[in-house]
Amino acid sequence: MLAVFLVTFPFFALIAAGYAAARSRLLPLEAIPGLNAFVLFFALPCMLYQFGARTPIAQLLDASVALVWGAAALLVVAVTVRLTRRGRIGWNDAAFGALVAAFPNTGFMGVPLLAALLGAAATGPVIISIVFDMVVTSSLCIALSRLDATGHAGGAAFWQAARKALRGIVLNPMPWSILLGAAASAAQWRLPGPADRTVSMLADAASPAALFTIGAVLARGALLARAQGASSRRGAVADVLPVVLVKLVAHPLLVAGLGAAARAAGLPLSQGALVTLVLVAALPSASNVSMLAERFGADNARIARIILWTTVAAFFSFPLAVGWLR
Repeated sequence: MLAVFLVTFPFFALIAAGYAAARSRLLPLEAIPGLNAFVLFFALPCMLYQFGARTPIAQLLDASVALVWGAAALLVVAVTVRLTRRGRIGWNDAAFGALVAAFPNTGFMGVPLLAALLGAAATGPVIISIVFDMVVTSSLCIALSRLDATGHAGGAAFWQAARKALRGIVLNPMPWSILLGAAASAAQWRLPGPADRTVSMLADAASPAALFTIGAVLARGALLARAQGASSRRGAVADVLPVVLVKLVAHPLLVAGLGAAARAAGLPLSQGALVTLVLVAALPSASNVSMLAERFGADNARIARIILWTTVAAFFSFPLAVGWLR
């Protein structure tokens, strides 16, 4: 277990450093969107391109991995909506609570962390999970968030949300970088030397910059939650704790159970791929869900608390998951 903590500690330490920098205002809150843009549009796409280009195309098209991950994600969304949609929590807040329960922080945190723990073999399942969550899980939850509206206005809101979700997918550089990397892998093509070195330099910056940015985004979310904290502490715990437990406990157990069932049914799901998927599910919630919740008018303070709590708890729960699987 100590060996696992020695691997995971630097990743969480960088998150803590970003949190402290933003919370102390050493990093101005106004600078966080720029830092986030660097990671999202420059560094992380280069890292994902390299992972895709260096991974055999068969691993990127593993239908068994996509089936297990997709089934687990859809079940987590359904269960979370069923558990949390009550009282003042309508479809909008329940849908984004479900998204933050089903969508791990794979891009910013999971890719470098799982590569350090499991090596290159983890790349294929990780990339498949990223694509599914960005395309299917996010779109589904955004569509569900519009069900609070009724009648003709409700239909218009639904299709407007669908268009926003599609536009977000098209403008997100991560799926395109994965697609280009997969095409390069299939064609066995390499970038010219100077271009390859430029991409490598940006890719090397992705991991520390992404982790530091997660901490800064969490600090901004915590400050926002404090500013909007109209609900009592007891009410906040009741709203947040079930989603945290679904994310860090139910989600990885569900993936493990579905994966074991798939292997028992004869699907060609390797043990290594299943271990990777379980660890992806054990990651904390994706920090970008907070921005989506704000854009669609959900209770962003609640979403920020869930992301913060899952990130803090994962410092302890993620190494335990690694030790359990080993």
